[in-house]
Amino acid sequence: MIGIRAAIVLLAVAISSTAGAQDADLLAEGAQVFRKCAACHTLGEGERNKVGPNLWGMFGREAATAEGFTRYSKAMKESGIVWDDARLDTYLESPRKAVPGTNMAFVGIRKPEDREKLITFLRAETGAPPAPENTTP
Repeated sequence: MIGIRAAIVLLAVAISSTAGAQDADLLAEGAQVFRKCAACHTLGEGERNKVGPNLWGMFGREAATAEGFTRYSKAMKESGIVWDDARLDTYLESPRKAVPGTNMAFVGIRKPEDREKLITFLRAETGAPPAPENTTP
């Protein structure tokens, strides 16, 4: 059995081969942050739902529409959210503040840099295209 550090390194290597030019270190750090989420969510296409929905294909999809997941709160169903980096960042900071009445018990991720790492990792692992480049002058 391999240790958790070795597993993270192997995951980073695997991700770097599929993530193109994305920074492998950032992805490995995002994988580390995702450990907080892994008890409730899966990432891969066709993987089962857990307490929370599988996250494959979430970017660009309306909230509360993951295939086969039926335990969404009324608040999430009525939120009108379409997941993109900005919406996900707000939600991950404080799910209960972003969507009052959500069933998600997770308290949130306070550090903006950890949310950035996680979002980068989620894009790489859920079939999303790379984030659009910042076009602000």
